Amino acid sequence: MKKIGITGGIGSGKSVVSCLFRVMGVPVYDADSASKSILISNIEVKSRLSRLLGGDIYDAEGNLLRKKMASMIFSDEKLMAGVNEIVHPAVISDFECWSRQQKCKIVACESALIYESKMNAYIDYVLMVFAPLEMRVDRACRRDSSSRDSIYERIKNQMSDEEKMRLSDFVIYNDGVRAILPQVWTLFSSLEE
Repeated sequence: MKKIGITGGIGSGKSVVSCLFRVMGVPVYDADSASKSILISNIEVKSRLSRLLGGDIYDAEGNLLRKKMASMIFSDEKLMAGVNEIVHPAVISDFECWSRQQKCKIVACESALIYESKMNAYIDYVLMVFAPLEMRVDRACRRDSSSRDSIYERIKNQMSDEEKMRLSDFVIYNDGVRAILPQVWTLFSSLEE
């Protein structure tokens, strides 16, 4: 089984590329959705997060107070690193378990944080989706109904596109000039061989 990582910055089009892979029959693990689920369903993760951030980081029903957590960790690099040390290994473990259950030649994992989480060590090839910065900001603003400043702030906290491109095995250009489908199809066909 070949494991493909799909990464890229906010608004780059990772989800579009993941959707195309799904249409081609490739199961895709969504690390962002999985991490949100793990934060409320994994007892060990909840316990460790509560010790790190305080017992009131979850409400009485056991739901994570996401805005509170975000306000705490985005202004404190040490807390951010602590949360990542708890969450990233749990997501990797969940991805590995999910992968073993698939019955395909190729599986994929969509994650903005393939390198930051060290998930690339569990993946055979990393595919980076690239889009120009202003295009990414415009897309993210429309999608998230967020301000440009908040999107730039999120981008500032991500690994640079240049670094991701340098580390990745493949690049798909989602720049409004080159069609995505032929790029994804060519890559998919080469991986199937």
